[in-house]
Amino acid sequence: MNKAYRYRLYPTKEQQIMFAKTFGCARFIYNKMLGDRLAHYKETGKKLNNTPAQYKSEYPWLKEVDSLALANVQLNLNRAYNNYWNNRKHFGKPRFKSKKKDHCSYSTNNQKGSVRLEGDKVKLPKVGWVKIRLHRPLMENSVIKTVTISKKASGKYYISILVEYENQILPIIPKNFLGLDFAMHGLYVASDEDDAGYPDFLRKSERKLAKAQRKLSKKQKKSHNREKQRKRVAIIHEKIANQRSDFLHKKARYLADRYDAVGVEDICVQAMAKRKKGGKFSFGKSVADNGWNKFVNILEYKLAWQGKTLIKIDKWYPSSQLCHVCGYQNAETKALSVREWTCQKCGTHHNRDKNAAINIREETRRVDMNA
Repeated sequence: MNKAYRYRLYPTKEQQIMFAKTFGCARFIYNKMLGDRLAHYKETGKKLNNTPAQYKSEYPWLKEVDSLALANVQLNLNRAYNNYWNNRKHFGKPRFKSKKKDHCSYSTNNQKGSVRLEGDKVKLPKVGWVKIRLHRPLMENSVIKTVTISKKASGKYYISILVEYENQILPIIPKNFLGLDFAMHGLYVASDEDDAGYPDFLRKSERKLAKAQRKLSKKQKKSHNREKQRKRVAIIHEKIANQRSDFLHKKARYLADRYDAVGVEDICVQAMAKRKKGGKFSFGKSVADNGWNKFVNILEYKLAWQGKTLIKIDKWYPSSQLCHVCGYQNAETKALSVREWTCQKCGTHHNRDKNAAINIREETRRVDMNA
């Protein structure tokens, strides 16, 4: 199996220049190859299989950077190009990469120890030894396969190291089940745990972010002061993203360690974000802030690492309408404004979200038994 580790890099000025060259060359060769392919198809109606090596004689400065970084660009372009031709309903035409984007990255491969770790430094092709903040060690007996170097809008550099290792984890028979019901403001309501209580990091930083963005809008374009203010805005955005990611990882780890199978509704978050609230305002900001899709992805692979499973319940399953005691279905709870209701059959009083989480847990148990 493969596993990725992400670390902070601290390159020197010379190494930053080499990273910038590699970012630029990767972007250039992607756009050049894509443009030639589109032009060739327009003229002949056939596909063009071009490679980065064909352009090095015309553009000799491409030889200054890691050749494997350019080879990975070709693989990414081939994947995007083939996806478009094989399934146009789901994949759009590959787009040209913009130079104006603040986030840059490139990938390279480990060949005969060209990428390796020693102490607090990492060896990278064409760059040399770069200082790294190795806050946790790589898995024992793992082999480095590829690395991705990226530069964020805040100017910070990171490296993602993909390692390969032997998986000896066997699937377990689930005994402890948990149901999670999506909550607009609190992330989730659990059947047998306390609510997540998501702290709304974006909303807490809105005033500070708005003030920084107003200052940015008043700076003269292409000035040094504008660039410095842009970095301040980027740092605020990055802090919010880091707070959200840290919260989601800790919650997912807590649940993955305590339960063998977790059930969630297979909902469409994008459609929910567009849904209107009171006919005027949408739920977009609340849905986007808590990062439900990211949380589900994190929980799924953390469970898989321990031989456990995440089960997605059909989105049409009426979890909010069913009484978890007697099974009576109350159609009146379709409206989101109904937060509590009493069962007309058995008289049990329900909290909408807690009742839904319990029903999801029982449906998860049923699905697992029939699997």
